[in-house]
Amino acid sequence: MSGSGTPDFLALLRENVRCKPDDPALGMVGARPLTYAELDDRITAVAERLYHNGFQPGDRMLFSIRPGVDAVVLILGTMAAGGTIVLVDPGVEPELFARRIELAEPAWAATESLLHLLSGPLHRVGRTLRLSLPAFGRLPLRHIHSGPRLPGTPAASIPLRELLDDAPVSADTGRSLAPPDTEALIVFTSGTTAAPKAVVHTRGSLGAGLAAISGCSSLGPGTHLHTDQLMMGLPALIAGAQWSMPRYPRLRTHIEPIEFARGLNAATHAFFTPADLTVVLTAVETGKLTAPAGLREIALGGAPVTTALLRRARKALPDCEFLAIYGRTEIMPVAINSGTAKLEFEGAGDPLGIPVHGVTADIADDGELILSGPNLCDGYLGELPMREIHTGDLARFDGDTLVLMGRKKDMLLRGETDI
Repeated sequence: MSGSGTPDFLALLRENVRCKPDDPALGMVGARPLTYAELDDRITAVAERLYHNGFQPGDRMLFSIRPGVDAVVLILGTMAAGGTIVLVDPGVEPELFARRIELAEPAWAATESLLHLLSGPLHRVGRTLRLSLPAFGRLPLRHIHSGPRLPGTPAASIPLRELLDDAPVSADTGRSLAPPDTEALIVFTSGTTAAPKAVVHTRGSLGAGLAAISGCSSLGPGTHLHTDQLMMGLPALIAGAQWSMPRYPRLRTHIEPIEFARGLNAATHAFFTPADLTVVLTAVETGKLTAPAGLREIALGGAPVTTALLRRARKALPDCEFLAIYGRTEIMPVAINSGTAKLEFEGAGDPLGIPVHGVTADIADDGELILSGPNLCDGYLGELPMREIHTGDLARFDGDTLVLMGRKKDMLLRGETDI
């Protein structure tokens, strides 16, 4: 669990606001990015306007808006107001969605107006698109919507653009940063409809994890990361880098990998899942895509990174280094290894790297990996606080390097990194 000495990630971000206020911070690909000062102003404005609309510290906000600059600002503004973001998949079965809402008990919901339309007046169209959506507009919560006010959007819903308005707000809120054990993020993972599971991260555990990722990368002032992943983009901002985000097609929830790669021309850094990188490498190898010339580092996560993939990647992108991130939703990251080190490893198993600063990795008598550290979540929602996590992964140490050997009971899935 996070301790009192754990850095608050908003405080880390504001250090860059102080040191480099006019440097580019966050933007959509092809558009002028917000500077660090502008980003901080917007976060502050959102927090203040949430307060003015009745938001209270400790309130939870159900979040169903696709990644983008406005979405990131709302997330950070909500956390700056002392609130908690509850990430949910709007495409899950309505019964499971209802159980998750019952468990999380949010007071607010931030939703794309298109979801209000497709789960309300045009619910039959939603079904033709294979969307089994809950009725967002009927949730008995305070609502915020992004995009134009479409049919089905609750009449009292607050337009996100009003929270992001450039009009000045009070500069001195009188509120200090929340303590590190303040709840900040809830992510639903495994669990049945009858017993859904939700990981609860505090400001401290998030700060420790984001700082660890930032410290293991070559991100820094003058570098430029392209990703839609919050847990990769925030470390870039902490490091003083620029973060650009891809644009989502109107009715899609996933960026096509080749389209994503076409937005990398100005980037020095990027994040891929192994599956998406495989698609991009095939396109480069067959001449359908020109390899991005300026990339210096690609982080990989969400699934095991094989040596076969790394060999292909180094051949297609010889001037680029690769980082393989091992982590779980409950504790992110655990270890980060370079592609070079993985390819040079000659022992049995998958070398994950040296555990990041602060993470303690113990191996049980049966070989199971047990983890703890300042970036460990507070626990599962509604359950006792977590002091360590039994991963179900089998591992060993080769010197200081943590090596993955498989799974207990022939399980195939392990923790995700895409948050």
